[in-house]
Amino acid sequence: MNQDKKYMQRCIELALNGIGNVSPNPLVGCVIVHKGEIIGEGFHQQYGFSHAEVNAVNNVKNKELLKNSVLFVNLEPCCHQGKTPPCTDLIIKYKIPEIVIGCVDTNKKVNGKGIEILQNAGCKVSVGILEKESIELNKRFFTFHSKKRPYIFLKWAQTLDGFMDIERSKKNQFETYWITNEAMKTLCHKWRSEEDAIMVGTNTAIHDNPQLTVREWNGRNPIRVIIDRELKIPKHYHIFDDSTDTLIFTNKICKSSAKTTYIQINFSKDVIHQVLHELHKRNILSVIVEGGKFLLEFFINQNLWDEATVQVGNKIFGKGLAAPSLKIKPQFIQEINDNTLIFYRNKA
Repeated sequence: MNQDKKYMQRCIELALNGIGNVSPNPLVGCVIVHKGEIIGEGFHQQYGFSHAEVNAVNNVKNKELLKNSVLFVNLEPCCHQGKTPPCTDLIIKYKIPEIVIGCVDTNKKVNGKGIEILQNAGCKVSVGILEKESIELNKRFFTFHSKKRPYIFLKWAQTLDGFMDIERSKKNQFETYWITNEAMKTLCHKWRSEEDAIMVGTNTAIHDNPQLTVREWNGRNPIRVIIDRELKIPKHYHIFDDSTDTLIFTNKICKSSAKTTYIQINFSKDVIHQVLHELHKRNILSVIVEGGKFLLEFFINQNLWDEATVQVGNKIFGKGLAAPSLKIKPQFIQEINDNTLIFYRNKA
């Protein structure tokens, strides 16, 4: 690995520290190098707070060195006024002569304008160092802006014999049956802390009474997204506990509360696209779809997903609700104690 790639890899490592905290902004890390030595590092820590470039510059003790330094950043510096000033202004102010960028910011507010401003100011700008890795880092951000929808993760658990639920009857319709182990549950909660929202349908909410929060991991709760056409979910259920923001899509008119927002949509039209459009309007960059089967299969049949994770528990139901199926090869398979994780990536 050459020196430029080494410093860009460090930018990516730093940027990952902001996951779960910076959305709807991208993940950005920055490294400032003077004569082969890192003199400043920073990353975007929280939405609305200083950007990576600002934090890196602030960490440089001797600002005079900046005039003879190279700034590495995994994403094109912003050039517009948002919650913070443009990072291009800061770079120009300190006369940093050389900028190395992982990938272009395709957001229409930037999209090459930051590079142009820096070049016009006399900076030497290089683009495309670890470009593939830089794009992958911000897959949520790029999908949100290019496809006008959140990045979609599908996730479900199934037994060794391919069932995601028991056979339900009036006797057991509200009982919860865990399929996976505790380690898998902790990992699931870690994933939740990294994404903006989590979605389930009516039957899953009624049968499982899920909290859809982060309890086994230290992090923020995702926004709960519930599709409940006829408002069948009992009001004493967990989704109404005001522990986190909750969006309920329904065909009814209902008064919202501090944490629970009712959104009326037309169920005679394409429900999911209406939901995704609303999530995009609310700057929700990513959503985990956890069920049920009907909801998951809609996303699969519409080819409307980006990644999928199937958690296979060491249990056999014999009969019940068959799990969805993906007709592509998994990207990789991982064993976690006596359970198995199967990862898929939609390349369409």
